[in-house]
Amino acid sequence: MDYNFDERIDRRGTNSVKYDLCRTLFGTDDIIPMWVADMDFRTPDFIIESLGKRCEHPVFGYTILPSSLLDAFCAWTQKRYSWEVHPSDVDFVPGIVTGINLAIQTFTKPGDKIIVQPPVYPPFFNAPKMNGRHVVWNSLKEVDGRFEMDFDALEKQIDNRTTMLILSNPHNPGGRVWSRETLQKLASLCYQKGVLIVSDEIHADMTYNTATHVPFSTVSGEAACNSIVFMSPSKAFNIPGIIGSFIVAPDKNLYRRFHNTLMQLDLHGNLFAYEAMQAAYHDGEEWLNQMIAYIQSNAGMVVSYFTKELPAVKAMMPESSFLVWIDFSELNLSDQALKQLLVEKAGIGLNEGISFGPGGAGHQRMNIGTPRSIVSEALQRISHAVKEG
Repeated sequence: MDYNFDERIDRRGTNSVKYDLCRTLFGTDDIIPMWVADMDFRTPDFIIESLGKRCEHPVFGYTILPSSLLDAFCAWTQKRYSWEVHPSDVDFVPGIVTGINLAIQTFTKPGDKIIVQPPVYPPFFNAPKMNGRHVVWNSLKEVDGRFEMDFDALEKQIDNRTTMLILSNPHNPGGRVWSRETLQKLASLCYQKGVLIVSDEIHADMTYNTATHVPFSTVSGEAACNSIVFMSPSKAFNIPGIIGSFIVAPDKNLYRRFHNTLMQLDLHGNLFAYEAMQAAYHDGEEWLNQMIAYIQSNAGMVVSYFTKELPAVKAMMPESSFLVWIDFSELNLSDQALKQLLVEKAGIGLNEGISFGPGGAGHQRMNIGTPRSIVSEALQRISHAVKEG
C-alpha cells in the first residue's frame, strides 16, 4: 500500500516538545517548528493497532522483556545490515541518551577523557561533563560537502587518560554515513590505544539509497571486542515518546558490565514500548522504505533550493535521516542575529548550530521530517527573510 506523508497533523496541545515549547524557546507560537528530532508524520498504523490491541486487555501489569521482541530485532539487523546479532548480546535500555550516560558510568571513571567529534548531538558532550569526565574535541573536517574524520588530530589527542570515544553513526547533524574503511581505521586506532567506542546508531534505519550503513561492531574483530552499539526504532518509526532502545555488545565482558549497571539501577522497559518496538521490527519494512524515499526527496529539495535561489546559504546533503545541516556563515551574522532573522522575520524555529559544539557557529539544523508542503513554505520564508534583510 501507499502511505501518505503529505498529511498535515495538528500536534499542538498534546504536550509535544516540538510544538508546545515554542513560546518558551523561541518567544512565540507563530513559527514553523523544525528543530527537535521527531517527525510530523502519522505513527504507522501497525504500531497504533498493536498498542490498541494491547489496551483492550484490562490489566497493565509488570511485563517481562518478550523474547519475541529480541528475535524480531535480531531478524531486522540480519535482513537490513547482514549483521548476525545474538539475543544474548542484546539488552533493553530506556533511551539511548540514558544508555550513553550508563556507559560512561560503567566503563570510565571521574577525571577520564572522553572524545567526541563535533559538530555533534549535544548529549554526547553534555553527558561526560555531567558525569565528571573531561571532553576532548576531535573536530570533523568538511571535505567536498560532507564530513570526514581527522585521524591525524585524533591520534595526537589520545593519551593514557583517554578511555572512550562516542561515535555518531550515522552522524547527527551532518547525516554522514561513515564508510567501512573509515570505521575500520577508527576501530584499529582505538583498539591499539585502549579507547572504548560507544556507537549511537539511532539514525541507521533511515539510510538513503545512496549509502550503506555499516554497524560499527561488524567492521573487524577489534571493533567487535572494543565497542557497544545502541540502536532503536524510535526515530525511524516516529515513536520517540515510547523511550525504548537496545544495546548490542558482542564482547561478553562488556555486556556483563553494562548489564550489571542496568540491574544495579533497576532499569527496565515498559509494556507499551515493547509492543510498539516489536510491531515496528515485525511489520515496518515497507512503511520505512517509503518514508526514507520521501525524506530523501525532501533533503534533495532543500539542497537544490538553496543552490539555485539562495547560494549564500549552503545545505549539506545527508546520507541518512531527516536532519539537514545548513551553513549560513556567508551572511556574516552573529549566531544571535541569525536566530533572530529566522525566528522573527522568517517565522522558522531551527536548532542553533552553536549548540552542537565547535564548528557549529553560523549553522543551523533543520528537521525535514514533515510534509513537503511545509518544507517548501519554510524555504520560501527563509529566502524572503534573507533577501529582505
